[in-house]
Amino acid sequence: MMARSCSSLFLAAVAVAVALVLAVPSLASDPDNLQDICVADLNSELKLNGFPCKANATAEDFFSGILAKPGATNTTSGSVVTGANVEKVPGLNTLGVSLSRIDYAPGGLNPPHTHPRATELVFVLYGELDVGFITTANKLFAKTISEGDVFAFPRGLVHFQKNSGDKPAAVISAFNSQLPGTQSIAITLFGASPEVPDDVLAKAFQIGTEEVDKIKSKFAPKS
Repeated sequence: MMARSCSSLFLAAVAVAVALVLAVPSLASDPDNLQDICVADLNSELKLNGFPCKANATAEDFFSGILAKPGATNTTSGSVVTGANVEKVPGLNTLGVSLSRIDYAPGGLNPPHTHPRATELVFVLYGELDVGFITTANKLFAKTISEGDVFAFPRGLVHFQKNSGDKPAAVISAFNSQLPGTQSIAITLFGASPEVPDDVLAKAFQIGTEEVDKIKSKFAPKS
C-alpha cells in the first residue's frame, strides 16, 4: 500500500513538472534586467538575444523626440508606423518596453500583421478607427475606437487598424518588448526573398498562379 501511495505521488509530481515545462513558452517575454541599465551598443558585432551593453551611457540614450510629429501617410496603405524601440532608444535595452506612433490618412489602413514578441496596447490621440484581432479559432474581435480610447491586441495574433473616416487619425502603441517585431501577412507571403513557391500560395488561397504572380508583383522587394 505504501509503495502504491509513493508511486502515485511520484506520478503526480511528474505531471506537475510537465505542466510547468509546457507553460514556459506561454509566459515567455523579454528577460528581466540584472542591472540598473544596459544601454544597447548598436554598433557591436557581438550577436546575442538582445544587445550588449555599451560603456559611458548618457541621458540621451534614454531620450527621443521621434514620436512628437505625425509621420507622412502618403504610402500605399495610407498609414505609417514610427517606432521608438531599442533601435531608436538604446536605453530601452533589457527594459522590456517600447512605443510606436501610427498615423493614418483618411481611409488609411495598417494592414493585417502580427507582433511575435509582444502584446500591443493602442491609445487614440485623435480620429476614429475600426480595429480588430483574430484568434487562432478564427474569431474576430472588432470595435470602433476614438480619441482617448485604448484597445489591446494579444501577442502573436493577427490584427489591423483602419481609418474609415474623412479626417486623419493617430495612435500611440505600447509594447511589452524592447523590440516587438512586425510580420505583415501580405508582405510575408507575397514579398518573401527567396519567393514562396507559386503553387503553395495558389493552393493556400485557392487562386490561380497568374493571380499569385500579379499579387507578388505588387510586393516585390525593392532592388
